[in-house]
Amino acid sequence: MSEPLLTLFLDAQYLSPYALSAFVALREKGLPFQIEPVELFAHEQLEEPFRSHSVTARVPTLAHGDFFLSESSAIAEYLEEVFAPPAHPSLYPQEPRARARARQVQAWLRSDLMALRDERPSTVVFRSPIDRPLSESARRDVAKLCAATERLLEPHGSTLFGRWCIADTDLAMMLQRLVANGDPVPEHLAAYARQQWARPSVSDWIARAPRGALPAYKARD
Repeated sequence: MSEPLLTLFLDAQYLSPYALSAFVALREKGLPFQIEPVELFAHEQLEEPFRSHSVTARVPTLAHGDFFLSESSAIAEYLEEVFAPPAHPSLYPQEPRARARARQVQAWLRSDLMALRDERPSTVVFRSPIDRPLSESARRDVAKLCAATERLLEPHGSTLFGRWCIADTDLAMMLQRLVANGDPVPEHLAAYARQQWARPSVSDWIARAPRGALPAYKARD
C-alpha cells in the first residue's frame, strides 16, 4: 500500500516565515511533497474547502492523506514523529534538553519580538528593503534577539546545537529581517544567518519566490 501523499499549502507569494519553516522541514526530511499555493491577498485562505480543512484557515497547512495540520512548529513535530530518525533525517536534536531548547527557540520566535516583526516584515527578506529607521521598541527587540542568539550559539558556531535543526532556520529568518535590510548586526551573527540561508532547502524556497510588486486586491466584504 502506497504512502499517503503529502501536500503543503503555503502562501502564493512565498513571504510567510512559517511556511518557509514547514517547507524546509519537508525538504530536510527528504520527503516527496506537492505544493498548493494559497493567495492570501485574495483571501483564498477563507474559502472552502481550505478553510474547513485547515481548521484555523492559516498557512502553512500540511495534508497527509486525509489529515490536515496547520502551524509550522506542529508540522515539524508531526513530521519528526511520523517520519522518524534514523529512517529519515532529524529535524530536532536527539538529546532531550537540546531538543527542548530548540522547541523553546521556536516558541519564542513565534510569540515575541513583535515590534521588530512589524517594522522589518518578511518582505525585506524576500522582496525589498525598508529605509525607515527602527523605533525604540524595535531596537529593544533587536538587542533581545542578539543577546539570546549570543547565549545559544557557540563562539563561531554555524548551528545552535552542533548540527543543523529546524530552529536554526527559524532563528536565521528572524536575523535576516535585519541582515537583508542592511541594519547593523554583529558580524558573527550575520555570518550565522547567511550560512543558514545558503542551505539547499532554503535556497530552493528563495528560488521559487516571485519577484516584483505585491498583488493588490480589494478588501473582502
